[in-house]
Amino acid sequence: MKDGEQILKSKMDDCNYQKLSKIQNPKVHDFVTQYIDLCNPDSVFVMTDSPEDVDYIRRLAVKNNEEMELEREGHTVHFDGYNDQARDKDKTKYLLDKDVDLGERLNSIEKEEGIAEVKSYLEGIMEGKQMFLCLFCLGPQDSPFSIPAMQLTDSAYVAHSETILYRHGYELFCRLDNGTDFFKIIHSAGELEGNVSKNVDKRRIYIDLDDNTVYSTNTQYAGNTVGLKKLSLRLAINKADKEGWLAEHMLVMGVNGPGGRTSYFAGAFPSACGKTSTAMMPGEKIVGDDIAYLRAVDGRLNAANVESGIFGIIRDVNPDDDPIIWDALNKPGEVIFSNVLVKDGKPYWLGMGQEIPGSGYNHSGEWYKGKKDDKGQEITPSHKNARYTVAIEQLDNCDENLHNPNGVPVSGVIYGGRDSDTCVPVEQAFDWTHGIITKGASLESETTAATLGQEGVRVFQPMSNIDFVAVPLGKYVQNNIDIVDKVNEEPLVFGTNYFLKDESGNYLNGMHDKHVWLKWMELRVNNDVEAIERPTGLIPKYEDLQKLFKEVLDKDYSREDYERQFELRIDENLAKLDRIEEIYRESVSDTPDVLFEVLSAQRGRLEDAR
Repeated sequence: MKDGEQILKSKMDDCNYQKLSKIQNPKVHDFVTQYIDLCNPDSVFVMTDSPEDVDYIRRLAVKNNEEMELEREGHTVHFDGYNDQARDKDKTKYLLDKDVDLGERLNSIEKEEGIAEVKSYLEGIMEGKQMFLCLFCLGPQDSPFSIPAMQLTDSAYVAHSETILYRHGYELFCRLDNGTDFFKIIHSAGELEGNVSKNVDKRRIYIDLDDNTVYSTNTQYAGNTVGLKKLSLRLAINKADKEGWLAEHMLVMGVNGPGGRTSYFAGAFPSACGKTSTAMMPGEKIVGDDIAYLRAVDGRLNAANVESGIFGIIRDVNPDDDPIIWDALNKPGEVIFSNVLVKDGKPYWLGMGQEIPGSGYNHSGEWYKGKKDDKGQEITPSHKNARYTVAIEQLDNCDENLHNPNGVPVSGVIYGGRDSDTCVPVEQAFDWTHGIITKGASLESETTAATLGQEGVRVFQPMSNIDFVAVPLGKYVQNNIDIVDKVNEEPLVFGTNYFLKDESGNYLNGMHDKHVWLKWMELRVNNDVEAIERPTGLIPKYEDLQKLFKEVLDKDYSREDYERQFELRIDENLAKLDRIEEIYRESVSDTPDVLFEVLSAQRGRLEDAR
């Protein structure tokens, strides 16, 4: 008997060994054997696609006290450690060989050193625990978009989250030939203290692009542990760069138009810029809210949602602003709440539009109003980054093409930032290259006082993907430009800005006006309305918006509002060009020449307009 078989059989009962044996790919067996031997769990559970296996994971998460059942059927709550509440950007690093340079902005560690460090933490880390071998498919099954992904973890909560967020992939792995590669994630919550990770000082999230492997230790927060999410997005961007497609931090949605038609859009919005509220727009259709793969399919640029669920920020979800999510979170069905306040079996969160109890249980333990942490900071009833995990199919507006193996044809791409004084609420680019460069690669987002304490600082956020780009940035921009060389019909590109203000600091747009901008974009991609050409792009005609405001929002739209919102702000636009050009000249050594050419032409048009 081989050593590998001895290791597997020593940790698996006959049932689980037979499950693994049905997967013939030797790379799977090698990886599993290696980390069983290193992490030394007491036992290993192989999760197939069966409802019984999924239910076992869910029940174990409750039995292990990683989750607690709530009053409503199917609802549970999970609490991360007090100091384990968000993605750890500082400790998330690429493992790179000494001769590889992806640019100074990418956080990295020399590969040999990093692997030695993280493996030292993984050694024996699962003693006394069960390891879960979870197999998934990124993108729809049996599709050009499909990427097999395997996660090993000792957290039933992490495994349970993944069963909601991703399409199951055991049968896919059973069909893998020996030459097929797959994404690999190894995670351990580490030693537990009160059911949360104890040694967060040893929290490490390391990414090996060459081996398509993610290592995660001493953390439970899903953004650090659910390796198929943003961690695999980095792997996918690297893979897409080699293979000629795109992996993007984008929503995918269908906007309904006249005559019963649906036009599909992909959209990139940095945090706090309206991405979720756009994806969840009442009356429209959601395909995905976070990550999309884009490929040329039958002469069109098609997009597929990598995921089948949503790991969303719950703060400010309320029945008036977010009726679709609110409904999904307040009816029976599988939902995991994380880091909210719980009182008498009910979850409460900031901005929910209801009175929050003055006591209960949250991520800090027993909570009461006015409670402070050891640094003297007042503890809010629910964490500002509290989350919900729910399947997209539980949403009333789930699109019927969610699992379409060909994805959906993209008619338009939207880039939306947070900008108080420069960009108009909606504007179409002149063409694809102009849009990618002036709307996508030039995207900025202003900070808010609530998040960073200093309001109005502009942060460079190209394609809303800067945190996850795993190739040199200039090459990534060029990849976005080049993708349409593979299609017969270029999607239109739009910029949106929901946060324009007047001189007194008042917003010039209502919270629901974005629905009108979406409807106008839908008409534009179908050539149903004309537009006005400006130095920076094409804007709507007043008469078309006036009609749409009445139809969509039953609201009168004045010419005065139109002129204030769509005023050409020449000085501000020139200042933005200055900022963007400086960033690319000073810190992106491989910037394609076409970027400077397009920005220079825009500068000339603005100077002429002056």
